[in-house]
Amino acid sequence: MALPEPSGPLLLSLTALPISYMVNSMSAVSDPLVIAGMGVLVLLSLFVVLFFFSQGNPPKDPLFYVFAIFSFTSVIDLIIWMEEDGYISGFMEFYMKEGEPYLRTAHGMLICLWDGTVHYLLYLIMLGAIAHGTNYKTVGLFWLGSLIMSMLVFLPGNVVGKYGTEVRPAFILNIPYLFLPVWAGIRIFREKHSFTKIPAEKVTLAHEEGIFQRPVDIALILYLLGAITFTLFRGLLSLDCPSDTCFTYIYQYEPYIRDPVAYPKIQMLVNMFYLLPFLCASIYALLIPGCDWMLSWVLVYAGAMAQAQFAHIGSSIYHRTPYTYRVPREAWWEFIILNVLYTLGMQLLAYRCVRNPAYFLRDTKQTVEEGKKQD
Repeated sequence: MALPEPSGPLLLSLTALPISYMVNSMSAVSDPLVIAGMGVLVLLSLFVVLFFFSQGNPPKDPLFYVFAIFSFTSVIDLIIWMEEDGYISGFMEFYMKEGEPYLRTAHGMLICLWDGTVHYLLYLIMLGAIAHGTNYKTVGLFWLGSLIMSMLVFLPGNVVGKYGTEVRPAFILNIPYLFLPVWAGIRIFREKHSFTKIPAEKVTLAHEEGIFQRPVDIALILYLLGAITFTLFRGLLSLDCPSDTCFTYIYQYEPYIRDPVAYPKIQMLVNMFYLLPFLCASIYALLIPGCDWMLSWVLVYAGAMAQAQFAHIGSSIYHRTPYTYRVPREAWWEFIILNVLYTLGMQLLAYRCVRNPAYFLRDTKQTVEEGKKQD
């Protein structure tokens, strides 16, 4: 009963293949209520199995159970994507018909692909870290931002989009993805970063460097200014901005924002109301030293940006998106380059913060000296 080794959850997650195949072959799973109940039963059974087999070697971190169960659902999502795109068959057909039919949209397919690949890899990394007692805060924060962004767009889009009339009881299976990440996020934020200890003198020297002595930060500020403009502009597009510039852009470069599935519009609004303030705050953090909150939040937003842009870029060119809402062939490269730069900039900002965090740390030496002066 030594399940907390990473191989245990890996093997458990792979049971999604035989379980989905067996359930799909049962005639009783044609009723939406039965499908929802069976989904709840499978998740509860997984938790019981995990808890039972880990008694001999219980995990020190309770998030072990969360990541192990979520890794199982990631494999389910990967099966859904593979089956809907014709690579396999006979696994999740029942669920797509009477469970969550909106997953057949381009956005639904791409979040399944992201969850079944990127999130699955992150779960295995975090499970391995828990098993070996190592720090996983950097990976955990990236995962947290990615998953929360996915849910902020996916759940409202299911209700208000053109598939709003097809919400079935299986929709409740998404509830764990609302509450468990909040609990997980609180625990992850409380962990310490895995940075090597930086001497106070080095922090002081980093704080004394002006912006013109940091060319990389100048480039990042220029990126942030462009990202702020782009985020605000696309937010206005989703609100049906009547100007000629908005009209031209949305029809010639990103017609997917007009898709009645509602996911792209919600995505642009989420970016404008939640991502935009952080972009502005990041400029402040690059200009004013000692903003230690940046070291955690930049990872959350890097994960959120990566997931959001993967779904948006992919959906804009995916074959499941109606032709009239796909990126026009003549604007394909402009669309890809602009959106890839928009995405990579945030990842580079996160890399800069993690790689060289001294500028963002509080200057404890200066604080002590100020305290002595006051005394």
